[in-house]
Amino acid sequence: MVKEKLYCTPCGEETDKKTAASKIFDTARELFYRRGIRAVGVDEIVCEAGVTKPSLYRAYKSKDDLVAACLQESVNEAQSAIHAALDAAGPCPRERLRALVRHHDAKMRSPDYRGCVVSNVAVELPEPGHPGRAIVEDCKADFRAILSELTRDLGVRDPAVLADGLMLVIEGAMSTHHVFGSQGPALSLMNTCEALVNAHMDGVDR
Repeated sequence: MVKEKLYCTPCGEETDKKTAASKIFDTARELFYRRGIRAVGVDEIVCEAGVTKPSLYRAYKSKDDLVAACLQESVNEAQSAIHAALDAAGPCPRERLRALVRHHDAKMRSPDYRGCVVSNVAVELPEPGHPGRAIVEDCKADFRAILSELTRDLGVRDPAVLADGLMLVIEGAMSTHHVFGSQGPALSLMNTCEALVNAHMDGVDR
């Protein structure tokens, strides 16, 4: 099998290392999300960023470290967005839970959405020793904890069961988006979560 060669305009040594690092980071993050980690090599990253390969290795020890840095930034942004949505919903537990589901529903309707970046990485990086793997696991554990806290505030009999059920629905919706897009089963996210919450709230004083 003949490997595809990358042709790009030769670029001079970056005088501003911080600028080179920023270009590498932004380029890698976009390429990793759009095409996947395994499909994107170091040569393509530096070519697209317009920097030299030594610039990359001055900023990051390896491609794995670059992957971890990009992933951590995506996680930080995602968590900030979730907390902003919860804060905007006010103190009502039911409305806060609806806001969380609505936040993910809106993300999946975005034209450039191609799945949860963390879930995508989880599939590509099964190795427990990869620096990005711990970030994946911590992120999903944090999301589960948020759901658990929200369901406890509802006062339902089995908040942990409801939280895991909601996580399965949300994660499942994001997964189906890869095949069916925003007009497939993901369209049912809000209604399915609402029905699941209602089922758990039967007999609960509201």
